[in-house]
Amino acid sequence: MPTFRALVADLDKERVRVDIRELTLEDLPDGDVTIRVSYSSVNYKDGLAVATGGRVVKSYPIVPGIDLAGIVSASRDPRFKEGDPVIVTGYELGVSHDGGFSEFARVPGDWIVPLPAGLTLKEAMALGTAGFTAALSVQRLEEHGVTPDKGPVLVTGATGGVGSLAVAMLANKGYDVAASTGKEAHHAFLRKLGASSVIPRSELSPETIRPLDRQRWAGAIDPVGGRSLAYILSSMRHDGSVAVSGLAGGADLPTTVFPFILRGVNLLGINSVDCPMELRVRLWNRMAGDLKPAGLDDICSEITLDELPDALRTIREGRHVGRKIVRL
Repeated sequence: MPTFRALVADLDKERVRVDIRELTLEDLPDGDVTIRVSYSSVNYKDGLAVATGGRVVKSYPIVPGIDLAGIVSASRDPRFKEGDPVIVTGYELGVSHDGGFSEFARVPGDWIVPLPAGLTLKEAMALGTAGFTAALSVQRLEEHGVTPDKGPVLVTGATGGVGSLAVAMLANKGYDVAASTGKEAHHAFLRKLGASSVIPRSELSPETIRPLDRQRWAGAIDPVGGRSLAYILSSMRHDGSVAVSGLAGGADLPTTVFPFILRGVNLLGINSVDCPMELRVRLWNRMAGDLKPAGLDDICSEITLDELPDALRTIREGRHVGRKIVRL
């Protein structure tokens, strides 16, 4: 039987070990649709999936990879046929169901989004979960009245996947984007994406966070969370909104009710994993249209499956910039 290559994470005496193995189609999990994977992408969650104590994967062994894009090779689902280009992100992919770091994958048809016109498979993975999270954040801000004329929008963790794509999407829509990063060497990168100003990460974590501070931003996209989120909330303009999607800065939120009851600030939780399919398809079509970032090549770089273990280590240690896509 023909074999294919996949990165597999497994437990070895309570430690997670990662290696590249030869598998067969019989090794794939249950599902309606088999996909010849063309590209996957590297996300922080993937880095945790291969880390001892990462608390992301429910059981081992597993093929990580929460994103994939490829061509249907076999289908029992009438919505999809052999040769269809498709995208899968979120749901249980790469967490409790073998994911995208494999030359073949098998998934339920209900998880699949047809590749929209206007996107290649490679571009879809340059976006991936990070781009989907950024797009969902932008949409939530729009739904709460944050428009370019309302004032500047802050993006934290701006050199990361969600942050860099959010900067590019907002800039393309005409927003005045303030990008925050702790990486001084990459200010030029952020300005090239469209940031009108770059704010040191330390500025968002003053020694004392007041219940209400000077009003600065009409909106914010925050994949970082933690103490800096408390400062951001205290610095929002009246009726401003913050879309929060991560906790790299910590899970605690040392804030008060004052931003919410005295300025009408909205704290918007972004869950890209369980997003309803109707909205998921609509957002992917927006990412092929008005939310497609200019210069995706500036944001992403391509790696091979053999280079993936190092890339997962880099993203887990916070040393990555932009997006890395895996060619399979």
